[in-house]
Amino acid sequence: MKNLIFFFFLLTLSFSGSAQTGKVFDNLSMSSSILNMERKYALYLPPDYETSERSYPVLYLLHGGGDDQTGWVQFGEVLHIADKAIREGKATPMIIVMPDANTGKRGYFNDARNEWRYEDFFFEEFMPYVESTYRIKGEKRYRAVAGLSMGGGGTFMYALHHPELFSSACPLSASTGSLTLEEAKTRYKQSENKDVSDKQIEAHFKKYSALELIKDMPEDDIKSVRWYIDCGDDDFLYEGNSLVHIAMRKKEIQHEFRIRDGSHSWTYWRESLPEVLEFISMAFHQH
Repeated sequence: MKNLIFFFFLLTLSFSGSAQTGKVFDNLSMSSSILNMERKYALYLPPDYETSERSYPVLYLLHGGGDDQTGWVQFGEVLHIADKAIREGKATPMIIVMPDANTGKRGYFNDARNEWRYEDFFFEEFMPYVESTYRIKGEKRYRAVAGLSMGGGGTFMYALHHPELFSSACPLSASTGSLTLEEAKTRYKQSENKDVSDKQIEAHFKKYSALELIKDMPEDDIKSVRWYIDCGDDDFLYEGNSLVHIAMRKKEIQHEFRIRDGSHSWTYWRESLPEVLEFISMAFHQH
């Protein structure tokens, strides 16, 4: 009899634990008229989404080069990490949206000739679609952006281009853009975009270099975003991240800057994600 009672006790715990699990969908899609194609995305819904009627904060979580919308699901273990952070009270329940930026052309930006307009798609089509489809709070305070490597570059640019939309931005091991205009010109000459003019390259460089944006933007706009910048001590992108940190320090732009032991790897980013969720939750909550 005691064994039977113990069995039912374990069974109850099992059902209770499963009820506290969020859900991930990694093959969702929506139509884009700007890119003229279907665009995939992945989605994390917090444990109580289906049993409540309330709206939630949102994190746009961007993958790196070579991955797609499934990267943070498969390699980043977003379901396990987000569930754990919410269960332990370190993060508030939130919706996490992971768009694909690896189809058609790779990257989160418009190209230099403005023929591939991914950034326009993101802000004009994707974000409005997601925030009208799911129960998402549509105010700056309840919206954050984060990402790794190429997605870290997307994080920098999206938050710097639209500081009115994001309360927090967390670039991880970020590609910060070309450090000089000459470097940008060299990259274009070595790429398939050899027919891009110098004028187009210069305009693109100024728009998509984190250092140029920090130098030229109104400081109050940059300061209106909470920044968490994280890069491993063995990461090949250390220079751009360190220079952004120095540029922000010189302008007295408050930000968190982390250099931890590690390289450009999923091991590093899986350790970063709980800190990101806790950091952005501070803005989602009342201080």
